[in-house]
Amino acid sequence: MSRYSFIPLGMLMTSMWGCAAIDTASEDTAAAEEHNGCYQVGPQTPRDIDSLVGTNPVLFSEAPDYDQLNLCNIHFHANAEHRAKAFSIRADSEPGIGGYQCGMGENLTASELQPVSQPVCEGVAAGDTIEVHWVHTSCDVAPGPTLGSCLSDNCGNPNLRVETQVFVLVNDPTATNFADLDYSGGRINGYHQARAIPQNTGTPVEFLGSTTGPSYDNQNTCSPYQVTWSVRPACAKLDINSLHAWCADNVFDEDHAHGSRLLVEDPALLSEIK
Repeated sequence: MSRYSFIPLGMLMTSMWGCAAIDTASEDTAAAEEHNGCYQVGPQTPRDIDSLVGTNPVLFSEAPDYDQLNLCNIHFHANAEHRAKAFSIRADSEPGIGGYQCGMGENLTASELQPVSQPVCEGVAAGDTIEVHWVHTSCDVAPGPTLGSCLSDNCGNPNLRVETQVFVLVNDPTATNFADLDYSGGRINGYHQARAIPQNTGTPVEFLGSTTGPSYDNQNTCSPYQVTWSVRPACAKLDINSLHAWCADNVFDEDHAHGSRLLVEDPALLSEIK
């Protein structure tokens, strides 16, 4: 869930999405100094979903299930922002660049790795790993461009939930078609929803966290936005042609892979996974 689209909110609605209240007792102040300024903001994201450890004291209510919220945005990141056994290969050794690749990406066929003849999405190629975020909100809004679509003038402090799936892109029309995972175009049981969200890649790991994206540095530039995350632990193959077709025409105006935030590893900046 990238910070890129929260820029308008930071300028216009900072007072609406303030940080959660915390205990400012002396022991918390000492902890904040020890673990940097992000400690008092609240639990951060992305994280290693195989680790349950987290000691950040800031708590907020878990958002309802995604089918009881409105889909407000879909976007994707280059590489997996989160880490798990299935996506644990470091994508880039350059300092300051985050992201992991799926192990299954090392065993693709020459056909699956065939370049796309007319690419549309920027920053992706066959064989790459991406992490897709379906962002949901408690606001009564329709899906649209940027995460600003997740709130309105009458709903400035919504419950947010992000459903997450990590994919390996393959040039194979028999792989998952991204059109099947796109916005359905209407309401299902009263809520804007995607046509489908993967249900065959393991039980999602749920935790409290924040928005992501490379604009945050896990030091003093951290995200104050409160998000319930649901991250599926296994990779799946996605037909890259279908992703390019989506980039050519979608209600979210998405046409490229967003950057990945560095993994948050300090337990003091993470919530406990229960």
